[in-house]
Amino acid sequence: MKMLVCHQQVHSTVLKQRLLKLLCMLFLFMLAGLPGWSQAAENWTSKQLIEPAALAKMITDKRDVPVIISVGPGAPIPGSVNVGMVNNAEGIGKLKKELAGVSKQAGIVIYCGCCPFEHCPNVRPAIDMLKQMQFTGYQLLNIPNNIKKDWIDKGYPTTN
Repeated sequence: MKMLVCHQQVHSTVLKQRLLKLLCMLFLFMLAGLPGWSQAAENWTSKQLIEPAALAKMITDKRDVPVIISVGPGAPIPGSVNVGMVNNAEGIGKLKKELAGVSKQAGIVIYCGCCPFEHCPNVRPAIDMLKQMQFTGYQLLNIPNNIKKDWIDKGYPTTN
């Protein structure tokens, strides 16, 4: 009888440990889904990406150059307007002001370049703002790593 009670206690302890592990895993999965713990999904399509070589050619050829807006910490691309970071209300306000006189159908290229897309705090709010303001001709410059690696190091035109 003692052995049966002891076996039941061991079995109960093992079940409690398994349940605790399961609850911990569930908690971690839920935590990963909270804002700030994971980056939001991309709010652009692959068709809305413009390759650096294509934009560089437009700039060099001075043909069909879109409105180019930097939403990052600097504006090294010639002709780009430096709105600055848009990860807060003040930055979004600056972007809205810059876009106020632009046609809703105009070609617009947004770029940041501070860090890889998955960590960038600026491109998603900028794209959201363009959508909210009902712009239709916008694109995101495809610089998935950073401006240095994906633009400057490739020899594309810069302001310096």
